[in-house]
Amino acid sequence: MDHMEQFPWNFAIRKYAGRAPTLSSGLSHGAPARSSKMQPALALWIPLLLLFLVLPGQPQSLKEESTPSSVNCDQNQPVYELVKRVPGSVDEDGLCHCVVHLPNNLMPMNQLEQLQSITQVLMDKYDQELSREAPTYNLLRLELEVARELVTQLMAKEGGSETEDLLSQLQSQVANASLTLKLLADSDQRSLRAYRQEVDVLEGRLSNCSCAHGGLQKVSRPLVVQLNWRGYSHMAGVWGRDSAPDLDSSLYWVAPLGKNGRYFDYYRLYKSYDDLVLMKNYVERTMGYGDGSGNTVYENFMYFNYYGTRDIAKVNLSSNTLVLRRPLPSATYNNRFSYAGVSWKDIDFAGDEKGLWVLYATEESKGNLVVSRLNTSTLAVEKTWRTSQYKPAMSGAFMACGVLYALRPLSTRQEEIFYAFDTTTGRERRLSIPLDKMLETLHGINYSPLDHKLYVYNDGYLINYDLSFLVWKQKQSKPPA
Repeated sequence: MDHMEQFPWNFAIRKYAGRAPTLSSGLSHGAPARSSKMQPALALWIPLLLLFLVLPGQPQSLKEESTPSSVNCDQNQPVYELVKRVPGSVDEDGLCHCVVHLPNNLMPMNQLEQLQSITQVLMDKYDQELSREAPTYNLLRLELEVARELVTQLMAKEGGSETEDLLSQLQSQVANASLTLKLLADSDQRSLRAYRQEVDVLEGRLSNCSCAHGGLQKVSRPLVVQLNWRGYSHMAGVWGRDSAPDLDSSLYWVAPLGKNGRYFDYYRLYKSYDDLVLMKNYVERTMGYGDGSGNTVYENFMYFNYYGTRDIAKVNLSSNTLVLRRPLPSATYNNRFSYAGVSWKDIDFAGDEKGLWVLYATEESKGNLVVSRLNTSTLAVEKTWRTSQYKPAMSGAFMACGVLYALRPLSTRQEEIFYAFDTTTGRERRLSIPLDKMLETLHGINYSPLDHKLYVYNDGYLINYDLSFLVWKQKQSKPPA
């Protein structure tokens, strides 16, 4: 210990027959006693309370040893490992006085042992909170990992300036973790479920703000992006962007049908519009059980009509696995009530600011279009609206802000958005909004709330349109008289 700064400390040990001795001192720094209880896993527990428990001026006990001492005090009294064979004297009251030189920067190992049981309770609570899937706990875990690394380095040092630097870093890291714990404790009083409810309300308000308009006003000229990646012979198909109102999503997808215009068996995913245009950085997947071009993508899941049935299905695009399939009650299929000029599209999915929808017809509706809002988790029908429009007279339809917009052909180069049905009010109205097209048939039609674009698969070509909505003018409030 010659390289360490040393300070003398005065110990007084009183002997009692048949009992362990008591130790009093003016120690403000710990002795380097090692314990078998000190396990490597303790490094994870130390950071939480080290900042608060390792304080100057706290006395600490030393490890007791049952062998007799060789000091000049009474030979029968128990001794401590660090004061073994240290000269001393016994006064008339039976107190043994000795002087011990200890370094001023050693770790207080005895107190660290006490931390193990205390922090175990805290970490158990941490694990319970972590089971609630709170994202904030990931931050705490990272802070504790950094603290554990610092403790590992600290335990490898014997002392000196490097140890003091590591201690300083450790104290800062524990302070950050402590603040995070405090924030988590505060949030626990309101519960994470309450926060999720508040987020849902805010998302609903945001959706209402984005739909605060007077409905569709006009459609831009078509922009031809490119021919589909499978070639001109695949004239039927569908494409678009993830139709969930998620600003973080930039997923584009293309799904040309087989040459027979019915079988949905392949699709590609692109992480950006640039990748799609340049046909690079894509993921190509095989399906093998889709029917028609009524597909849509919502929240990274693709929804489609299962081949040859009235079943609706859901595929996880991350893994290309079928996660759910169930029948759509009373829906017709196998080309019973498809759109005009577009075969095998009995069941047509749509996504917008309000959620996931499915457009279809039933025998009970006599072929008129039916609109249902779906639960995205279970695919159960939450609510259904019946329109007055015969589905086979339409060439297609889409949803925007909870309003159904229906199209019909005017010529081989022009369509008309002629009908709207508002699911919020239950009212329908006539429209006359022209929509130009490059080729005769519009197959898949999908709307994206993120950019207010309409993505159309037009006889093998990928086309999009910009939609313009009627803006309500805010009434200016009159100044008070």
